[in-house]
Amino acid sequence: MVADYTDSQSYDRHLYAQDIRASQAHARMLGRQGILTEAEAAELVDGLETVRREIEEGRFVWKRELEDVHMNIEARLTELIGETGKKLHTGRSRNDQVGLTFRLYVADALKAWQKDLSGLIEALAGQAASHQETLLPGLTHLQPAQPISLAHQLLAYCWMFIRDSARLSDCLKRVQTSPLGAAALAGTTYPLDPLSVAKDVGFKAIYDNSLDAVSDRDFVVEAQSCAALIMVHLSRLCEELILFANPNFGYLRLPDAYSTGSSIMPQKKNPDVCELMRGKSGRVFGHLLSILTVLKGLPLAYNRDLQEDKEGFLDSHTTITSSLTVMAGLMRELVFVPERMASACKSGFLNATELADYLVSLGHPFREAHHITGKAVAMAEALGLRLEELSLVQLQSLSADITESVYPVLDAACAVRRRETPGGTGPKSVERQLAKVRQWLAEN
Repeated sequence: MVADYTDSQSYDRHLYAQDIRASQAHARMLGRQGILTEAEAAELVDGLETVRREIEEGRFVWKRELEDVHMNIEARLTELIGETGKKLHTGRSRNDQVGLTFRLYVADALKAWQKDLSGLIEALAGQAASHQETLLPGLTHLQPAQPISLAHQLLAYCWMFIRDSARLSDCLKRVQTSPLGAAALAGTTYPLDPLSVAKDVGFKAIYDNSLDAVSDRDFVVEAQSCAALIMVHLSRLCEELILFANPNFGYLRLPDAYSTGSSIMPQKKNPDVCELMRGKSGRVFGHLLSILTVLKGLPLAYNRDLQEDKEGFLDSHTTITSSLTVMAGLMRELVFVPERMASACKSGFLNATELADYLVSLGHPFREAHHITGKAVAMAEALGLRLEELSLVQLQSLSADITESVYPVLDAACAVRRRETPGGTGPKSVERQLAKVRQWLAEN
């Protein structure tokens, strides 16, 4: 019962490649430092490569009684090469060994997320490039606000995911710090060269304090925080796709491959992929809270509680990679309905701000222009008309300064074209955004 309760090899075996990579670097360092002979070090490195092949070819036998991935690999190594295998653990503890192994796994995961983020950003930018002239109502409070281009809306998500990638790069700076050399908690008497091991595995730094080295899991918290924000952005995108696919919006048609039917209602096309992705955000948020809770009361240095750092991250890794890949595929195949969006731009008085700005251009203070426009909206609403359908006489009853020049201003396309401030929805601004996104993709 206790063996079942404390077992970790059932899931930490996913870290086998990183454990072997770290152990090979450790063995090479032991040889360089004269702690082992060069021949022994080479035998260890070659033996570990044999273990790797056995695992990847499905011939490796995992043993629960050996507790974790590290002991399983070391035991098999000793079976293969004999007594030399028992020398691999010289100068290290499982405390600093697991710390390096897991950091390598997290670093590999974050790099994979960055690659998947680039794929999604590319898909979003591709759709944006095709819809620079497609207009839809921009919303605040989920209410019609002002007309914007669909490209502008899609690019907003590009920038969210670009920030996610930048956060991962920053997180990697701290993940890629090696704890090896700290041993159990106090360092070791062997003349190790920890920095050479760090560089061998692609890390740039080592810890300055052995207690901190074996007990630190800040890097997991940071990685889980990055994962949570990625899922926040994916979930927001899913929410909009779900809304826009509803016939009451009708802004897009979901691809059959990314939706499902109803068991009893033949007309239904349910956005199940988006709903599942929105729901999966909760499990990633939960893993972040879980690791925070594990850490918040731990005394120095290593405690077995830290075994709980892995399952949550492994699940987050699976969720992030699958979600980003699926969303990229969905975005490439998504079909938008420009006609429905254009029709929606005609209701909700989206051009009210244009009228207010027009009045300001005639010399009215903005607050007065805002008040006059409110009266114009109330008049149009009472008459069942749009603002642009009010006659010049009706508009002049609100302000004698208004002339025929107001009508081009009230056109939705004109409203979009006029917003060329940096970051605005105007065509030139959108083109600048697209160029910057394409440049980012080229560099990443």
